[in-house]
Amino acid sequence: MKKIFLFTSLIILILPCLCLANIEEYNSIPVWSNTLETFAQIQNKTTLDLDSEAAILMDETTGTILYTKNEHKKLRPASVTKVMTILLTMEALERGDISLEDRVPCSEKARKMGGSQIWLNENERLTVNEMLKAICVVSANDCTVAMAEFLAGSEEAFVTKMNERAKELGMNDTTFKNSHGIDEDGHLTSAYDIAIMSRELSKNHPKIHEYTTIWMDTLRDGKSQLVNTNKLVRFYSGCTGLKTGSTSIAGFNLSATATRNDLKLIAVVVHATTGQNRFEDAKKVLDFGFANFINKIVLPKDEVIEKIKVEKGNIEEVDVTIENDISVLLTKGDEKGLRIEKIYNEKISAPLAYREKVGLVNYYLNDELISSEDIVVNQEVKRKNFGNYLNELLIFSYTLGRGDMNK
Repeated sequence: MKKIFLFTSLIILILPCLCLANIEEYNSIPVWSNTLETFAQIQNKTTLDLDSEAAILMDETTGTILYTKNEHKKLRPASVTKVMTILLTMEALERGDISLEDRVPCSEKARKMGGSQIWLNENERLTVNEMLKAICVVSANDCTVAMAEFLAGSEEAFVTKMNERAKELGMNDTTFKNSHGIDEDGHLTSAYDIAIMSRELSKNHPKIHEYTTIWMDTLRDGKSQLVNTNKLVRFYSGCTGLKTGSTSIAGFNLSATATRNDLKLIAVVVHATTGQNRFEDAKKVLDFGFANFINKIVLPKDEVIEKIKVEKGNIEEVDVTIENDISVLLTKGDEKGLRIEKIYNEKISAPLAYREKVGLVNYYLNDELISSEDIVVNQEVKRKNFGNYLNELLIFSYTLGRGDMNK
C-alpha cells in the first residue's frame, strides 16, 4: 500500500513538470563570430635565386602565402590564362550545364587559331572530355576557343565571364582580353592572381588532375599524339599539374601544383627567360615549401571527440564530432606548440537535429589561433516526451521498491 501511495504521489508531482516541459521556450543556440582569425601568417624570410621576374608559393589547403617575389606585378600570362578557361569549364560541368560526352563544334575562328593547337577542322566535333585533354596536355588554342564559344556563344562573351569570375575571386591585378593567352595589349595578370585561380581550380575541382597529370596520350583514335608541355609532371615527384605558358613577349610561365605527405603546394613563376629556367625556378620554389612546411591533420572529420550531456533529451548523452577535417599548416618543428580549446554552447537542450552545431573547437599554435571548426552532434536527439518521463519514473519506483525489500 505504501508503494502504491508513493507511485501515485510521484505521478502527481511530475505531471505539471511535463506540461511545462512541452511549452517551455528554450534558448536559441548562440551564433559564433564569423570574424575569427584563421591561420598564422608565415613571414617570408627567404630569398631564392630565381630567374623569373615574379613568383609566389601558396599552400593550397589554407591559401597561406609562403614565398613571394613581385607577386602583384602585372605581367603577360601567355597560356597560363587557360587556368581560368578550364575553371569555367569545370564549373559548368559541376552545375550540369554541359557533360563530358557533349560534342563541341569547331568554328572558323577556332580552326584558324595559331600557336599550340591540334589542328581542329570545322567538320569534326570532339567531346568536352577530349577538348579538356587537349587544352590541359598540349595547351591547344583551337580547342580553347571552341570551348569558349560552346560555353558562352562567342569568345567575347566568354571573356566577359572570365573577367567576372576573376573579380569574384579577388583577382584585382587581372584583365583578360582573350581565352587562350596569345599576346594582346592589356591582357595582364600577376603571380598572385594566377595562384588564386589555380587554387580555386585545383582545390575545388580535383578531377582536373586526371587531365593535368597525363604525360603522353592520343586523340582521334591514336592519330594525334599528345605530350604534356609541363615537364614537371614526369620529372618532379608529386607534381599534379597545372599549366604552362610562353610567348616571345610574355616569356616562360608556369603554375605548378604538387602534393607530398598531405601538403599541397602551388608555385607560380612568371616571365622566366627560358623554358628550362621556368621549370628550375618552379622546382626551387616547391622544394623550399616541402623542406620547410608540413600540413598536419590534427582532427579528422567524423572522429568522435567525446560525449556531452543533453538537457530534456530522449537520450542523456550524445557523441559530438567536427563538421570538416581540421588540418593546420606548420613550419617543421612547430608541432609541440599546438594547443586545443573546446567551447560549448551555454545550454545544450533537445531537440537537436543531426549535425546541429553545439560548439566550436579552436587550435592554437604558441597561443595564436590558427584554425577553428564547428562541433556538431553525431545523431538526432529528440525532446523527452511523456513516455520517456513515465519510463524513468517506473525505473525509479522499481529501484526504490527493491531498496525497501533489501532492508
